[in-house]
Amino acid sequence: MHLTHQRGPLHDLPDSPEAYDAVLADVVEQALRRMTPEGNLEHPDCVDDIGDTSLGITSLLVLALQRTKDPRLPEAVHRSLGFHLRERVYVEDNPGYPNLKIPNSGFPYARYVLEAGAHPIGDWPSTVWALLQAVNILDAPDGLVDAEQRAQLLEVARGYWRWLTEATFFNPQEAGNQAIGGVVCGLMLARHLPPQEGESVRSRAIGLYADEIRAHRVRDRGALLPPEHGGAYDNNYGPISLSFLAQAHRVSGEEIFAEDGDALARYLDARLTGGGFDNGGPRYSEQHSGFESVLGLRYFSRRISSDLGRYRSDSRWGRHAVKPDGGVDGHFAWMLVWQIQDPTRWHRTPSTAPVRHQLRAGTVSVAFDDRMTPSVVEASGTYYLPAAVNRQHGFGPVTDGFLFCRPMGQVRVRDIRTDGLAAKLVTKPVVGRDHVLRHVQSLYVTDGTGLWTTVAVERLPGTPYLLAGLPYAGDDGDRVRRTAEAQMVSAGELRLTHPQSEGPDHFDARSEATQQQAAFALAADPRGYGNPDEGWRHLVSSTALEAEPAPDAPEDLHVFAVRYGSDGPFKPTVERDGTRLTVRTEAFTAVIGDAAGDAHGEPELTLHAR
Repeated sequence: MHLTHQRGPLHDLPDSPEAYDAVLADVVEQALRRMTPEGNLEHPDCVDDIGDTSLGITSLLVLALQRTKDPRLPEAVHRSLGFHLRERVYVEDNPGYPNLKIPNSGFPYARYVLEAGAHPIGDWPSTVWALLQAVNILDAPDGLVDAEQRAQLLEVARGYWRWLTEATFFNPQEAGNQAIGGVVCGLMLARHLPPQEGESVRSRAIGLYADEIRAHRVRDRGALLPPEHGGAYDNNYGPISLSFLAQAHRVSGEEIFAEDGDALARYLDARLTGGGFDNGGPRYSEQHSGFESVLGLRYFSRRISSDLGRYRSDSRWGRHAVKPDGGVDGHFAWMLVWQIQDPTRWHRTPSTAPVRHQLRAGTVSVAFDDRMTPSVVEASGTYYLPAAVNRQHGFGPVTDGFLFCRPMGQVRVRDIRTDGLAAKLVTKPVVGRDHVLRHVQSLYVTDGTGLWTTVAVERLPGTPYLLAGLPYAGDDGDRVRRTAEAQMVSAGELRLTHPQSEGPDHFDARSEATQQQAAFALAADPRGYGNPDEGWRHLVSSTALEAEPAPDAPEDLHVFAVRYGSDGPFKPTVERDGTRLTVRTEAFTAVIGDAAGDAHGEPELTLHAR
């Protein structure tokens, strides 16, 4: 089976002006066929996320009219804009909406679901989306939109802004992408208002960003990130936030948006595998965005000089939102408008600068979490997640059911690139159940095709093994398929084990369940509201690769050595010379210094190709 949402890299989609003209031409033909006598452009199957959709198609028709002067479009724009102004602008409070600060304000807003009182919680983001569609239409050159309708739309846009910032709490769902989108609303609306009013709205928007978003950033892997539904980053919404930061910088020129976008982009670059696979987040741990991410990934890939376009998107939404039948949906249409207007093109070259939370070369990559434990390993097109044993998750030595990967003190990291090799040495102080402090030294070396991992630790009691990952997914052309197989060799005996118990807290990679499904099954709240990452942390056991210690290691150490992703002989040797450890494989010789480090406590490492 294939993963549903992770498909081809975003930068594989042509983004030339001619390609976008073809996209707009298709949208125009679908819209003209669909439009009702009343001017409605909504997809017939649209139920939720509906408040901005007809207006979104109208904004695309306005852009197409600007670019092609198609004589059929003025009437279509007039009728569809009239429909939104008549039928989709609400001024009476939605029954049950919980986030009002000023009841019965009379300010206009957009509904997530049209029926009164049906799922009103979504009205705040729906109003953000409707305002963004509106300001894109207001941006059109004079003459493309009927002057009277344009004046009405400007008044509605003013009201939307007041509803978002006065009548309700700002960002009531604590969703960074929605909140930054709200800031963009103000920045774009301000340009259409009289100077004094416009400056007030612009100032208010930037103030909201500073006070309600930036001041509440969450730290993860050394970066400060806009909070997303209670977490630091979501692999669906995070890249969408990046697009909003790109638009905020394009519209305002304020460096705060560029600086924060750079930080988010570098973070995303570090956690993303070379093949573009990623999972994790407080809402959608495998669901990926499509066209909504293009602007931000493309804009900031240029700024940080790295190939962020490798991000695997949901290509069913590669150009615009669609329904299951493939028909266009106007939801989020402003992102397509902005990416067509933005002249930036993809930066396709990977960055080679060492990054603390990533090791990447060729087709091999390791993304590390805050504890400098791998969060995903990629080699030979297979993706390995942290395995679970006895409710503990990660990669590392295990003895008597205890996993040695949680640091008790400072984690030291050393990066080296030499002789066509890239390496990272991670040294962690770890306390076991016996309260003995041990230093776990993990060496990761890659030549771009295989990954050698050597883990050394002071001798452990019992019968230890290395928890070496959960084989989870693999590349299959433009798709990613589920797998329970691994291409790996070990210096000691290697086992692929599966849970002995059944139930949602035991994940068997041979099943057809996805990580996302299992995580939501364990989450406290329903899918779409619960935190799948939090749910996944309740996992008791999983399919796991287990590697026995390497034979002939120094007597006072347990050493584990595995190689991911390449065939051929594998007979590593590990020798002690005083406080130094020498690791020899068929590809390299590495010398690891004392676990206590150099005179400054930093780990020592030398590396040479063989």
